[in-house]
Amino acid sequence: MVSPVSRRRLSYLLILTAAAVLAGISLASRAEERGPKVHNQVIVPGEDRFTPFALTIHAGDFVQWTNMDTDNHTVVSNDFFNTAGNNGTDFLLLGTDANGGKPGTLVLHFSHPGTFVYYCRFHAHLDDDHQPKAPGPEGGIQDPNGNFGTPMNGIITVLPGERDQD
Repeated sequence: MVSPVSRRRLSYLLILTAAAVLAGISLASRAEERGPKVHNQVIVPGEDRFTPFALTIHAGDFVQWTNMDTDNHTVVSNDFFNTAGNNGTDFLLLGTDANGGKPGTLVLHFSHPGTFVYYCRFHAHLDDDHQPKAPGPEGGIQDPNGNFGTPMNGIITVLPGERDQD
């Protein structure tokens, strides 16, 4: 026979256990709402370039682009060279002026090995052989020495083997 004190303790333990289970479910739901954990970033600093230009990741990784510039940029896949998926990517990456003072972001998941070649359609052009070339006087940004700079593009190399995402 269970004493009344033991029943109260048992009820108290059951309530605590149920609360702990519900709290665990709530925390897991919040983690899912936040999205995937991103280990790799490409930044657009206050000028027209992606940094780093080249990034090496593993299959299963996510990459986040963050536009710290005031101007809008884009992340457009060059499907002629892509072997890592995400073909057809054409995303507007808002600058801080167009995004309420906050950097615009984009997150892509890379599920298999290969290469992902991308560029900003506002600040990079491809020639007739699908090779990137620097923008010229009709759309380029010219420095005081008359240099129109390099095209705004980048490449992600995706190696085999999924990395643990926690």
